[in-house]
Amino acid sequence: MILVLSPDTGPESPDYKQLLAYLANMPGISTRVRTEVGSEQTLTEVYLIGNTKALLVEDMQNLPCVEQVVRISEEYRVLGRHKDDHRPTYFDYNGVRFGQDTLNVFAGLCAVDTLEHVELMMQALRDNGQVCTRMGAYKPRTSPYSFQGHGKACLPYVFELAGKYGIRVIAMEITHESHLEEICDALYRTGNATGVILQIGTRNTQNFELLKIVGRQQDFPVLLKRGFGITLDESLNAAEYLASEGNRKVVFGLRGMKTNMGDPHRNFVDFAHVPVVKRLTRMPVCIDPSHSVGMRAASPDGILDIMHATVQGVIAGANMILVDFHPAPGKALVDGPQALLMRELPLFLEDVAIARKAYEQRVALAQRYQEDTEPALPSSVQSA
Repeated sequence: MILVLSPDTGPESPDYKQLLAYLANMPGISTRVRTEVGSEQTLTEVYLIGNTKALLVEDMQNLPCVEQVVRISEEYRVLGRHKDDHRPTYFDYNGVRFGQDTLNVFAGLCAVDTLEHVELMMQALRDNGQVCTRMGAYKPRTSPYSFQGHGKACLPYVFELAGKYGIRVIAMEITHESHLEEICDALYRTGNATGVILQIGTRNTQNFELLKIVGRQQDFPVLLKRGFGITLDESLNAAEYLASEGNRKVVFGLRGMKTNMGDPHRNFVDFAHVPVVKRLTRMPVCIDPSHSVGMRAASPDGILDIMHATVQGVIAGANMILVDFHPAPGKALVDGPQALLMRELPLFLEDVAIARKAYEQRVALAQRYQEDTEPALPSSVQSA
C-alpha cells in the first residue's frame, strides 16, 4: 500500500511526525519513505510493507497529511500502474520532460569515433531544433576483437560539444560502475555542460548488481533496454530493481527480440508492446528502431524499414526514440549499415511528427467515442 502525502509535506511537519509515529506502532508493518523534489513542489510517498490486506483504505485516507491511498495490486510495486492510481507519469531532467504523454528524439552516433563526427552530428541536431542525442562511449560487443568504444577518453570533448550546441541530454550506455564515476568526473570538469541519461543495454538487463548500483544514485535518469532473450515480465522486473533502490526516473526501452523469426531484420520488432508497458507501469517507453531493424533496406514505396518501424512505435504512443545517424556510415566503427544519413534527419523528424499527430488524433477519437457511448443518466436524475 502507498500513502501519497499532501504536496510539500516535509519531515519537520507535525502531521508528518504524527503519521510516522502512528505507522511505527502498527504490528507487522514496516515503512519506506520516498521523496521526489520537483521544480515546483516536493512529493512524498510512504510505502507500507507487510500484511496490508487487512488495512482499510478509508482508515488510511483519514490519517494526517495523507492525500491519496493506493493499494498495490501488481508485481511492479514502485513503477507499476496500480488500480485507481491516476497520478501524472513524468519526470524532468536538465530542462527536458520525460513522461507517458511526451515524445523526445535521441538521434546520434551509436558509438563515438571521431571528434569531427561528434561535432557534425550535434551541429545538425541544433540546426533541426533538437536538444537530445545518443553518444556511445562504452560499447559491449559480441566479439572481444570488435571496437569497444573510446571510453572516458572521449567524454570531455563529447560533453563540451554538447554544451556548445545546446544538447541538454545524452543517452550513454554504461557497463560497469566505474563508468558512472568517469561520467561524473568528466561532467564536473566540463562545468556540467550537458546532462546524461544512463543506458543499461540489453546484455546487462539482468546484471542485478549493476542495476542496484545505478538505482542507488539519483543524479541521472536511466534508460533500461529490454533483454533480447527474456520475457517482458522479466525485463520489467529489472526496471523494478532500479526503482526499488531509489531511482524512479526510468525509461523502458524496446529494441527488438533476438530470434530468426524477425529475419531479414536484425531483431523481431516488438513495438506492439509500447501500449502494454504504458498500461502495466508508469514508465515512459522508448523505441530503438535502428537495433530492431539493423539495415537500410527500403520498401517499394521508397520508405526505409527503419522509418516504417519508427512510425509503428510512435503511432502506438512511444515517448522516446533512440535512433542511429552518422555523418559517414561507411566509416562508422559500430553499426554503420543501420545508420541513417545526415541529410535524412529533417525527413526523419517530419515523418515522426506526422505519426505523432496521427497518434494524438487516435487518442482524441477514442476519448470522444468513450464519451458518446457512456450511458445517459435517467431523466429523473437529470431533472434533479
